[in-house]
This record gives sequence, structure tokens and C-alpha cells, in this order.
Amino acid sequence: MLCAAAALVLQSAALGQTLPKVTDADIERARQQHPMPTDAELARVPVPSTPRIDALPLPATRTPVDLEALAKGFDAQADKPVLGTASGPSLLVFVSFAMPEATITRLLDQASRARATLVLRGFVNGSLRDTVERMQRLIGNRQVAVQIDPQAFDRFSIVRTPSFVLVREGAASKPCAAGMCIASDQFVLAAGDVSLDYVLRFFERSAPAMARDASSYLQRMKGAVR
Repeated sequence: MLCAAAALVLQSAALGQTLPKVTDADIERARQQHPMPTDAELARVPVPSTPRIDALPLPATRTPVDLEALAKGFDAQADKPVLGTASGPSLLVFVSFAMPEATITRLLDQASRARATLVLRGFVNGSLRDTVERMQRLIGNRQVAVQIDPQAFDRFSIVRTPSFVLVREGAASKPCAAGMCIASDQFVLAAGDVSLDYVLRFFERSAPAMARDASSYLQRMKGAVR
């Protein structure tokens, strides 16, 4: 009401009219007609709850992203086999959102067919929600595992993306200068903007000890193995 009275004074001045006199009684009347809420009244106003990211709706036609797995990453315990490889080898594709989306989409499609896992170093804009939304849009209807694991980048000395790592069955991490590392004879690594099947054929030729594992992933990509 005080602001309205001030506006009236300014408007009257602009029109060349005689300025009305605002008395203390006018101010008191305005306060009584438009009182400020009391502390008790404010306390009764419900406080909006913090939205739950995991409760956000997802398109019904898309495969939901496992938020818990995405946030925790791989290999929470150093004494466990790396990335759950006790029952078989692991094929990891290290990517980043700095890569062109066309490249990420291609690798997602190939990883889905090979049952490989895409590994990210961190969140988009430091936000789990932004990361989930971005990955959900890229994944679409594909069934593919995606993990956030910055330690894996250090464990395998990943310096560029995309990088591809094929880990032997039962390989375990051990303490090293970078924290935890994998013995060099327990995995093979390749990097470059190439397709997943190209990398697997390269592993077949260049790493005889891993040729059988590389071949099994190639067969999966071709749909010969489920």
C-alpha cells in the first residue's frame, strides 16, 4: 500500500496536479487493510519437498538407466575381481561427451550387440540428472550397460577417447602409483576413432593370448552367440 501511495504521488506530479497529503492515519489504515503475515502463518505454509531424481518419469518406450549403478561405478572393492570378471572376460569402451554424438551413438549400438560396457569418467555439467537425460536420449531402445568410473580411466591409463579394453577373466586390481592398476598381461588396450569390430579383429591378430575372447565378442556382434 505504501508503494501504491508513492506511485500516486508520482503520477499526480507528472500530471501537474496538486499532490495529495498522505497522513500517518492513511499509512496506518493501509497497514490494517493489508497486514504482513505473522510468523505463525508463515510456519503453516508447506515447504516444497526436494524432487527425487530417481522418480523422474522416463519415456515408456526406452530402457531405463540404472541410476545407482551409474553413480557408483565399477569395482567398489579393490579386492574383488575387476568389473565382475570372475565368470568371464570384460570388454570396456571408454567414451566422453566431448566426442561427436554420432561416434557415441555408433559405439552404443556396437556395444549393445557385443554386450560390452561403456565407461564414462564423470557427469555431464557435474549433474547426475543431466548425465542420465543425455545418455537416455543416446541409448534409446538399446540394451547396453553404461557406468561412470573415473578410477577405471586411471587403472587402465586411459588418456584419450574412445579407448577399448579387453580384460581377461578373473583379472584383479593391485596397488600402484596411480592407486589401483591391472597387470599389463591381464588386458589389451587400443585407442582411436574406429569401430568396435575393427578393434576386436586387431586384438585377435596382435594379442594371441586374448584372441579367443576377442573372437567371442565378434561372434556376439554378428548375432551368432547369445
